[in-house]
Amino acid sequence: MKPGADQIALPLDFPQSGDERRFILSDANRDAFEHFRHWSMWPVKATVLTGPRRSGRSLLARGFVDRVGGRLFDDAERHEEEALFHAWNQAQETGKPIVIVVDDSEGWAVKLPDLKTRLAVTPVARIHQPDDALFAALIELLFADRGLHIPGEALRFITGRVHRDYLNAERIVEAIDRFAIAEHARVTLPTVRRALMEAGLIDRAA
Repeated sequence: MKPGADQIALPLDFPQSGDERRFILSDANRDAFEHFRHWSMWPVKATVLTGPRRSGRSLLARGFVDRVGGRLFDDAERHEEEALFHAWNQAQETGKPIVIVVDDSEGWAVKLPDLKTRLAVTPVARIHQPDDALFAALIELLFADRGLHIPGEALRFITGRVHRDYLNAERIVEAIDRFAIAEHARVTLPTVRRALMEAGLIDRAA
């Protein structure tokens, strides 16, 4: 049996604020996590972090820059390219790394030639869509945020029938919670099934 996701993901030498404890380590993000643990081996004092929104990419990046005294450009596509260019150069001069978070590194149309040249030698770390273990752990965490417990059979039903991505996990928990409140029902397998059908998140034949 494949081991579950590790809820206590960050090692002791990473900052341990409440938000950072929410980073759930699994095969979907392990390579990116290890990339930051071994930052002294980067070819330049910079990295690009890419991945789906709500995937924990900002949590991982913030924890890293807080620990090493680096600088974070979240949603880097929205920043001035000139500012990114100067920040990249400054990171090399000071030895304090810069982390550049983008939705899609390959689809990022950088116009400034000098920045494009520097990004070409900057390593890229990727977080992928959730695997089975991460998706289940994320659903449990989101229910716990609402003070709710999701029974094992209901959790297995969800993970076996829905599209797995980070945003959909939030939609699923929201839909079930709303339905349960409206129906004055506990979060059980029948409640979950009806809620997901009503929300159009699973087929009515499920």
